Amino acid sequence: MPSRTTGGTGPVATTKTTPTTPTTPTTPADPEHTDPAGDEKEAGHLNSPLALTLLLLTAVMFQDPIRGALSAPVMQSWMTVFVAVMVQALPFLVLGVLLSAAIAVFVPPSFFARALPRRPALAVPVAGAAGAVLPGCECASVPVAGALVRRGVTPAAALAFLLSAPAINPIVLTATAVAFPGNPEMVLARFVASLLVACAMGWLWHRVGRTDWLRTPARTAYDGQGRGAAFWGSVRHDVTHAGGFLVIGAMAAATLKAVVPAHWLALAAGHPVLSVLALAVLAVLLSICSEADAFVAASLTQFSLTARLTFLVVGPMVDLKLFAMQAGTFGRAFALRFAPATLALAVIVSALTGTVLL
Repeated sequence: MPSRTTGGTGPVATTKTTPTTPTTPTTPADPEHTDPAGDEKEAGHLNSPLALTLLLLTAVMFQDPIRGALSAPVMQSWMTVFVAVMVQALPFLVLGVLLSAAIAVFVPPSFFARALPRRPALAVPVAGAAGAVLPGCECASVPVAGALVRRGVTPAAALAFLLSAPAINPIVLTATAVAFPGNPEMVLARFVASLLVACAMGWLWHRVGRTDWLRTPARTAYDGQGRGAAFWGSVRHDVTHAGGFLVIGAMAAATLKAVVPAHWLALAAGHPVLSVLALAVLAVLLSICSEADAFVAASLTQFSLTARLTFLVVGPMVDLKLFAMQAGTFGRAFALRFAPATLALAVIVSALTGTVLL
């Protein structure tokens, strides 16, 4: 007998149904809803205002021991050197940061590509000499050099500019003259040695450098921003980084003057070769901004002028922060080859230049 429907009107039509997966109803995100785990992480995060408050409270609680420690003769000497270096160097640092930010934001990178000769052998010294008229610290020279490479400038010329701009620009040379008022020849020696190293490294890269060693930067640091926002962003970045390194450098210089035994420094300073190598290593480790390094070098009176010239030539070209910035901009393969070669050449050229001019 054929099956019939309940109402008896006809055969039952069998249909194949596809099971559906029950869906979870979605609700609009609650703006007031917060993740408990995220709240715990945020609550446990030690932000800067809280850290400053804790530091001030600690200082108030232990003010008597702190006052006694600061009144010690060694701390008085340390504070004198530290404050002297900071007061002398800070105006040049701020002025250099403002000028370098203005150049990085308001001068189009295509200008440099049009101004440089097309032949790399000629473009290298022109780019190196351009550093003498374009103020900027090493924090600004790396992104500018990356923009030059991205705009089609030969890498050899861009690298010559990268090395020369922080070392021989007007702000740096003026700061050197102020820091060494009794030795005006230090300004000429710094200019000559730094320019020679910059051009020599540019020519060396043109001869032996390979394209797969250098990664072309993808974009500028302030794409999509207005000029005003990019300018002040650059200023804040450079002041934060360069100012921090200046404080570290001033602290190290004060420590060398006040804490390290005099006969240790005399032992290193009394040996011509050892003094040059010691200050070269110190320049790499301290990573002082080029607008301020002359005042730190001037405070190292135990060392010869030639050794302090090495400090001034090496610092703007090879230091820890520069290595990190070069690796981040051009790739680690580039930095691992370029930085050691620059260091060796800077030490040799500065020692020879100091022997002749100082």
